[in-house]
Amino acid sequence: MKQLCSCPFLTAFPSLSLSLLCDPSAHLTLSISLFHTPLRSLSPSLAPGLVSAALSGFAVPGVVSLARLKGGLCVLELFHGETLAFKDLAMTCTVRFLDYFLRKESRRAIVLVGTSGDTGGSAIQSARGLGGVDVVVVYPRGRITLVQEKQMTTCLEDNIHVFAADGSSDDIDVPIRRLFSDQELVKQHSLMSLNSVNWSRVMVQLAHFIYAYLHVSGLEQAEMGAPLPALEMVVPTGGAGNIAAGCIVKQMGIPLCLVAMTNANDIVHRTVQSGDFSMATNVTQTMAPAIDIQDPYNMERVFWLLSGRDGALVKGMMEEFQHSHRHTLPEALHKQLSQVLTAGAVRDEGIVETMQRCWKENQYLLCPHTAVAVWHHYHYPPTAGVNRCCIATASPAKFQAAVQKAGLTLDLPEAVRALDKMSTRYLALEWGQDWGKDWECMLKQHIQAIGSARQRGVAYYSTVECN
Repeated sequence: MKQLCSCPFLTAFPSLSLSLLCDPSAHLTLSISLFHTPLRSLSPSLAPGLVSAALSGFAVPGVVSLARLKGGLCVLELFHGETLAFKDLAMTCTVRFLDYFLRKESRRAIVLVGTSGDTGGSAIQSARGLGGVDVVVVYPRGRITLVQEKQMTTCLEDNIHVFAADGSSDDIDVPIRRLFSDQELVKQHSLMSLNSVNWSRVMVQLAHFIYAYLHVSGLEQAEMGAPLPALEMVVPTGGAGNIAAGCIVKQMGIPLCLVAMTNANDIVHRTVQSGDFSMATNVTQTMAPAIDIQDPYNMERVFWLLSGRDGALVKGMMEEFQHSHRHTLPEALHKQLSQVLTAGAVRDEGIVETMQRCWKENQYLLCPHTAVAVWHHYHYPPTAGVNRCCIATASPAKFQAAVQKAGLTLDLPEAVRALDKMSTRYLALEWGQDWGKDWECMLKQHIQAIGSARQRGVAYYSTVECN
């Protein structure tokens, strides 16, 4: 069996072979989790059961799937989880790990999540009904699709708490950051995040890139002792958690050529191209709402990795960015960034054009976020000798308006159709003159009330009115 000896990650496991690693539902995700987790925290004897349980709800046997289409287009489908988005793979594993550690220590936690569309639904689905975890999700009302919204608001479990905010996902981050800076609140209620600021989310997402590399790079045809072949990975990018995972995999020794593709909210594109790490005045609503983000907080991880892990430098950069909403990267850091990443930006017209072309050539339907990546494939031919893989982050079933705008049709899964018949529950965070402070106060009051109900051992929603 071929052994892969020129990559630090792979040589850390002498028993791993190519065929073993190519099973994403078991050995690959498990190996990554154990590689980054101290043995005293996560026992190798218990971890397989946690990972298997986490991945048991996926619709395809291998958890992810590869679509090989005309013109060398290869699409890695990461949307076969219960909420039809790539977040499900990392989220289900993270929540299983969280539940295990909380039970082990006889503790509870309240999870606070801001979402641009897909993270909230995935967190809710992964944690619904768990006895030791309450999940508080805030979504931008009117800026996500009806399917995304109903995947959150139709969950009526007592440990799920959904808020609809009259603003963008970046607006939602303002009160959430303030709440996490309240150390008394954090300690009293074991407040934590399931956004990709949580390292476990990014850790499990490493599997996406390693799986793609093993299946698409041409590694099996490489001669023993020859340099590892490179693989170009094209990633739809908003908060930059997935691209941060790709950067980590690259630093682990796997030769990836990473392309970060944005929609009209192009801060990551501008940062890579010119070092201009600055927000636009407003978040632009696009056909790809899950990446309608002007504050890509995972770029902090990328900057740290590429600056030689200079925490003081990155801390100063991010403080300036949060204060003024703009920062120009130091020349040396920008040079490093542009060597590791290339980037591009696509407007809605390009998204529509890409969805139409892919359907015409392949009878294959893209979601608008995946179209952001595939647009790059159609406009920039791959480098000779380097294979390419585009990440598909969500099912088109979640974005029916975009499909219709492209003049296409789709058959909705039964789980999506069923959402229309289900009852909903949420609370509104309305826009006002001091919206940031108002939202912070309302969320804090509910977090404290949830904590009080759990201490008293009573149901929360027996006394709370919702929309």
